[in-house]
Amino acid sequence: MRIAFIVYQGNPSSGGQGVFTYYLSRELTRLGHEVHVIAGRPYPEVDDAVHFHKLKTYRIWDFMADIDEYRFRTNPLLFFHPVNMYEMASTRLSLGSLLFMFSMRAYYKLHELAQEQPFDLVHDNQTLSYGILLMKAKGLPVVASIHHPLTIDRRNRLLQVKGIHRKALTFLWFPWVMQDFTARRLDRIITCSDNSAATIQKELALPPGKLQVIHYGADTDVFKPLDDVEKLPNSVLFVGDSEDRNKGALYLLEALHTLRHRLPFRMTFVDHRPPPHLKLVQRLMKQYRLYNNIEILPRATTEDLVRLYNRTQVVVSPSLYEGFGLPAVEAMACGVPVIATRAGALSEIIEDGVTGLLVPPADPGALSEALRLLLSDPELCLRMGQAGRERVLKNFTWRRTAERMAQVYEEVRREAALRGPA
Repeated sequence: MRIAFIVYQGNPSSGGQGVFTYYLSRELTRLGHEVHVIAGRPYPEVDDAVHFHKLKTYRIWDFMADIDEYRFRTNPLLFFHPVNMYEMASTRLSLGSLLFMFSMRAYYKLHELAQEQPFDLVHDNQTLSYGILLMKAKGLPVVASIHHPLTIDRRNRLLQVKGIHRKALTFLWFPWVMQDFTARRLDRIITCSDNSAATIQKELALPPGKLQVIHYGADTDVFKPLDDVEKLPNSVLFVGDSEDRNKGALYLLEALHTLRHRLPFRMTFVDHRPPPHLKLVQRLMKQYRLYNNIEILPRATTEDLVRLYNRTQVVVSPSLYEGFGLPAVEAMACGVPVIATRAGALSEIIEDGVTGLLVPPADPGALSEALRLLLSDPELCLRMGQAGRERVLKNFTWRRTAERMAQVYEEVRREAALRGPA
């Protein structure tokens, strides 16, 4: 199959979308498919066998992230094109505008590439915008991945921000209609867990048979136990965007504040933002006097991350909601136990009491007690880590994900052929 994979941002340091893009496109090519990734900034990393098409956008965030590109390598007159001016102005306030403008640029790029040879299918990675519907209107089968619905992020953000002004900005930022409207009209929606599927069905009210679950995975040849790395006693690791209130860093720091009076520990945050931009962590480190207990490492390479997992006694994932939980799977693949919340899909990944411990979300007391239990028992951590590695090898690999995804692609193509031209 000739597959167009659409992703509005995909750098691995920007989160799970980048990891998903890299491994799924790589494994699909290894299965014999021709994969074209059409992506915006921050650009994803892709395997050499994947055809990569970078879209230049005029989102305000892109300008801020790479000023030299727009200052020295862009014709100044392009900034005054009405479309580019609208994109730069509107994306400051609206994620909906960002997704819409990217999807339209992706549509025109797809049309250009299809002149050389038609595509068999489009896979949209959670853009869910009107440009994706135009691709379907051209007669192409379209599937979309929804890792978790943005309605969850929107609800959690509105609950946590304070003040009318901040709530109004949050209200304006999230798309309210476009993604729901688009998702209901695509050929198939693919998500990563049973919990995520139930949430999506409830939030979007999809037609019967439209939604399918395919678990994601870890690269078990990369994320694995390393014999030359020694465990650091009483060490804890968090991997993710600590500024995303959905990830639960607030409750983790409250738990660490309690733990500090009961047990010595060393906490490491691996975040994609540099320390000066970590407002929540920096503020609470100061408030709880945790400077001597916490280390912040921005933008770790994959190799560094594997070594960090291997030296760590416990990985913690305190999310309020998680569509899947790639850091938890990667940690288990490295033989590390995970403490996580019973939120979203984490309870599908972690077997409570066997590969880690599960606690209620937004409960610093329970989180602190779970940390105390595992940090004080290295032998238990070792047994849980070994069980976690076995569980990942059996259930959560990217090859398994790609094989199941290819089966869905074939089903969607057959259904589209039976329907005939749009």
